[in-house]
Amino acid sequence: MALILASTSPYRKLLLERLQLPFIQADPLFTEAEPGSMPIDELLQYNSMGKAQSVLDRHPDATVIASDQLAVCGDIVLGKPGCAEKAAAQLAMLSGRSVTFLTGLVLLSAEHRHIDVIPFTVTFRELSEREIRNYIERESPIDCAGSFKSEGLGIALFEKMQGDDPTALIGLPLIRLSQWLKPLI
Repeated sequence: MALILASTSPYRKLLLERLQLPFIQADPLFTEAEPGSMPIDELLQYNSMGKAQSVLDRHPDATVIASDQLAVCGDIVLGKPGCAEKAAAQLAMLSGRSVTFLTGLVLLSAEHRHIDVIPFTVTFRELSEREIRNYIERESPIDCAGSFKSEGLGIALFEKMQGDDPTALIGLPLIRLSQWLKPLI
């Protein structure tokens, strides 16, 4: 069984390597739907399935893993900030608040289809401007939804974490994925 991760994300690659299964990465040639175009759970499933199907179409004998993630704080959907100023604004807004990361996950092959959305919530402690500035200078989290990396120094920004799978916070829920892969390996 050829296993393909439908992602170019270095974070997802590192997570999948934890399972010690041989896999390759493939760029999903798929245009994602934007937040607001459909309910969030549907959006995550649509984007995850679209990524997986685009890779499966090119590798029909493979088993494909794909995911998509959004961060939600109240009614606000948080994307990747793209620059230090936007990262600082996101972190200031999240100070003392909870944010839920919703990760769409798909395992797809010609014979199997699994799809789900896995939540994970973090509560930020009260953050000072100085803490935010120092964090951004050290971690440069401009390519991360919510402007932090929990696998690095970002963990120090939290008051608490809630969820069944902490790897969902990074973007690839390994507990659920392992359950789905077990009968296949």
